Amino acid sequence: MRLMEAVRLRVKDVDFSRNEITIRDGKGQKDRVTVMPVTLVAPLKQHLARVRLIHQQELAEGRGDVYLPAALSRKYPRAPWEWAWQYVFPASGLSVDPRSQAVRRHHFDEKRIQRAFKRALNASGIAKPATPHTWRHSFATHLLESGQDIRTVQELLEHADVKTTMIYTHVLNRGGLAVLSPLDRM
Repeated sequence: MRLMEAVRLRVKDVDFSRNEITIRDGKGQKDRVTVMPVTLVAPLKQHLARVRLIHQQELAEGRGDVYLPAALSRKYPRAPWEWAWQYVFPASGLSVDPRSQAVRRHHFDEKRIQRAFKRALNASGIAKPATPHTWRHSFATHLLESGQDIRTVQELLEHADVKTTMIYTHVLNRGGLAVLSPLDRM
């Protein structure tokens, strides 16, 4: 997932029965489905239980609505208060929506993730440039290394052209076109 796709994720788009996440309005205003790691199911369920308690408390206080695009809020006028439409990763506090001036809880601030990533990268001692988007590249690389077919990876990454996905195949050529040096056989 792209960073903004993750922070904008809604509860209704997480499907625990199928271990998949539906990404709505991704790059190019497209929807797609991606895999949810089984190892994250239990922690994500625990996280959502805590988020739900916050949501229920806000509803009891007469708040609890989230931003929805204009067309959706007109089509489903009660949806902004429904659990399904809440952000999976809500902000820690309330803020003023600049569009409507409504005070509500927005999604988690992506800059906080970027800063935390930078701190973790510096602490790790890794001397290569990286951003949260690097995880997306790593995801594709590991899928190909584990034998997934290029079309599946293309679909998961939402690449319109397989040529874009083919860029990741360079890692499958492990230096020297996968030739083992005679010196290494000694």
